[in-house]
Amino acid sequence: MNRTVYVNGDYLPEAEAKVSVFDRGFLMADGVYEVTSVLDGKLIDFDGHAKRLHRSLSELDMAAPCTDEELLAMHRELVVLNGIDQGMIYLQVTRGNPGDRSFVFPDASVKPTIVAFTQNIPNLADAPAAKTGFKVISIPDIRWGRRDIKTVQLLYPSMGKMMAKKAGVDDSWFVEDGAVTEGTSNNAYIVKGNKIITRQLTSDILHGITRASVLRFAAEAQFEVEERPFTIAEAQAADEAFSTAASIFVMPVVEIDGQAVGTGKPGPVATRLREIYLDEMRKAAL
Repeated sequence: MNRTVYVNGDYLPEAEAKVSVFDRGFLMADGVYEVTSVLDGKLIDFDGHAKRLHRSLSELDMAAPCTDEELLAMHRELVVLNGIDQGMIYLQVTRGNPGDRSFVFPDASVKPTIVAFTQNIPNLADAPAAKTGFKVISIPDIRWGRRDIKTVQLLYPSMGKMMAKKAGVDDSWFVEDGAVTEGTSNNAYIVKGNKIITRQLTSDILHGITRASVLRFAAEAQFEVEERPFTIAEAQAADEAFSTAASIFVMPVVEIDGQAVGTGKPGPVATRLREIYLDEMRKAAL
């Protein structure tokens, strides 16, 4: 692979892209990130990702590295330079390089580090998994309490992915105080009749950009939406279950902890919501 990546204002061959060993993103996981989907060479839900980036930066008292206009131009340039039709753009902003390691935040003279790169995924919209559905296991949620901030502290979610892989399934759903919080890199939902149930927005879960769009489309399509916690047992007894994220859009979940959900196949609600989401997002893409 010979990608062109973005590092602090420069477009570089990936082999030449470098960040200091003193960067706080490397030493302290002191950074935030966003992942934006690309379909048909255009950006999906970019405004939502930009808005959440600003919220994450603000919650950590970090300065924005550029304007939204510059951010959009950079994303578009990376799509062109790398010839991306379908795929993802990963963006990361850290508190920068203060020149040494310290727990204390550096002063405002230290500029944030901003890097971005593309991932080419030709079948992103037509992923085979969407036709068969995900199988998931439940694991304890032992992450830090501010999951609403999209930080680069992803060790435990990564461990959760590996637990799923070891179990021969696709993902893990986190459980805290008896209720599902979210998936390792996605929001979680169940369906009972015409009702879609998903955990309400607090600091317990990430405020998903795909989540917001899917729930809006669901309401427009006359589904009832109930935002509250649900248990694994309730999920196993549901008619359907699904997850949402920028990397999977709407992904049916057909098995939880070895027990089939509904018919054990992708259900009509998740399938329809995926169709609506892809159609509407393509229309609004930048």
